Amino acid sequence: MISINNVTVSFGSFTLLDNISFHISESDKIGLVGKNGAGKSTLMKLITGEQSPSSGRIDMPADLRIGYLPQIMQHSKGRSVIDEVMSVFDDMRKLEEELEGINRQLAERTDYQSASYAALIERLNSLNDRLALESGESPRVRAERTLFGLGFKADELDRHTETFSQGWNMRIELAKILLSEPDVLLLDEPTNHLDIESIEWFEDYLKAFRGAVLLVSHDRKFLDNVTSRTVEILLGHVHDYKVSYSQYVQLRAERIAQQTAAYENQQRMIEKTEDFINKFRYKPTKSNQVQSRIKALEKLDRIEIDETDALKMRLRFPPASRSGDIVFKGTDLTVGYPPDKVVFRDAQIEIKRGEKVALIGRNGEGKTTLMRVIMGELAPFAGEAKTGHHVDIGYYAQNQEDILDPKESVFGTLDRIATGEIRSKLRDLLGAFLFKGEDIDKRVSVLSGGERARLGMAKLMLSSHNVLALDEPTNHMDILSKDILKQALLAFDGTLIVVSHDRDFLDGLVDKMYEFRDGRVKEHLGTVSEFLERRKLETLQELERRFTEAPKPAEESKVQSQQAFAQRKMAGREIRKKQNRIDWLEKTIGELEGKQSQIETVLSAPGPSDDVMELTREYLENKIRLDAYTEEWSTLLEELDN
Repeated sequence: MISINNVTVSFGSFTLLDNISFHISESDKIGLVGKNGAGKSTLMKLITGEQSPSSGRIDMPADLRIGYLPQIMQHSKGRSVIDEVMSVFDDMRKLEEELEGINRQLAERTDYQSASYAALIERLNSLNDRLALESGESPRVRAERTLFGLGFKADELDRHTETFSQGWNMRIELAKILLSEPDVLLLDEPTNHLDIESIEWFEDYLKAFRGAVLLVSHDRKFLDNVTSRTVEILLGHVHDYKVSYSQYVQLRAERIAQQTAAYENQQRMIEKTEDFINKFRYKPTKSNQVQSRIKALEKLDRIEIDETDALKMRLRFPPASRSGDIVFKGTDLTVGYPPDKVVFRDAQIEIKRGEKVALIGRNGEGKTTLMRVIMGELAPFAGEAKTGHHVDIGYYAQNQEDILDPKESVFGTLDRIATGEIRSKLRDLLGAFLFKGEDIDKRVSVLSGGERARLGMAKLMLSSHNVLALDEPTNHMDILSKDILKQALLAFDGTLIVVSHDRDFLDGLVDKMYEFRDGRVKEHLGTVSEFLERRKLETLQELERRFTEAPKPAEESKVQSQQAFAQRKMAGREIRKKQNRIDWLEKTIGELEGKQSQIETVLSAPGPSDDVMELTREYLENKIRLDAYTEEWSTLLEELDN
């Protein structure tokens, strides 16, 4: 479907991508991985045509529909959330209007034998066929379902887009992309602004998505749950693994080990050959052998070991002094912003010494607000907020750009505040956070979001604190940086309070959570995995309630008029659309069941030439599609019967 053929991208003497080639098939779910700056976002821009390669080409069908979600995008203003998302259906609305116009013409005309009348009939059939491929749900329902899945509430849909943060506007753009039903999804860090529940909904969506997905993410669980193929960009080259991310990590380690062994063997051989040459270079009786070995070395294909992410040091936070038993206690807390903006009310919060606690929930529900209360930056409207005895808090805020001096260098940022023995180890500390070589001389003003996040965390580690309050510390961090930080926090002997939506980061790190939801704060004991198992059922029930709850009186006439309008348009073709879809589903289900049967036969007794891993991947992908199609087929049959 998409072929990347011998593509090179160079900037002056620097080559970012070096003669890379790989293919994206129509149902591939690919995780695109590599260090920050390796070329992942560039590759996506090449596919969309936003950027051109220095050499090589990218081939794809002319009518291929691509949905692209970049990390940074322009957001529309001046329309409500629902109106902005409904703009995706403008083309479909135009087709429906054209269909109505043709029907009016056919009702008025009597020149049944004319060529123009026949052309109208042909266009009518074409429009009916195109519209019949659409889902039986009305566009409004589809739009609402997608927005609710991405975390919006019913009373937020009529708010203008400019009243939402950049993160929420990213969700609006994502909803538009999903509703446009592209053939290929290119997603560059889509989970950066999604909460845990929205990520889970999005995972389910992508698993059932019938097209191809090329995904950049630093969320290990998200990659594992969605992708079945991993393409690594490393030093300008690509390595293609037909496995999920966790399996890729294992296979990559094996590949590096094999390379290392081969490299060491070759180096021993080269050393012995060079010793022979140096020893007998000037002996006439050995001249032929010396020349032969010199030529052999010149022709030798030298083995190189791929760059690895292995670090020579493990980070540790400084030892924590002892605080009181209660680190923070909030009693009947009602908190918000003057003059009268209440974010949450009547909260009971108690954090004890040594606990590792996560604050979770939708953006805007009060997690950062509570952090500000804990830090003494914000006083509650009501209730009591008390910090315990001898509590010394090290605070990591989301807005590192407001905290770091943009004119300072990376090294200077730490050198300016470091004291004592640690001053001699600043380069090691920066190296552990992936600042190496010339990186340490960069100005803060030119650093990426991920680089600033890592520098802010390195700065925090220079001082000893017995409480760490971290607000979204892993945003923009790559997987390696997050792993380094997580291991350091696990070893930290003080108290941890962390705001995060990263399940993999939180899992195994915290065993207590405060969930911020609908103006309330609820305590949950246990792991993140246990919380998600409980919460997912509640979420599904809540989503169901959102679609069945009675409309408010002020909205009722609007909803009724929309429904009546939709019914008038659907009346003449609803049954036909559903029947066409059922016929297509029955045909496709039969074909998939046949493929599954064939794969099962091969897997039961694989031959030496059978790729068991590839067959297993295909079998699992087919199963996801088969389950989705079967469920849709059953639903449509019930609707026709009713």
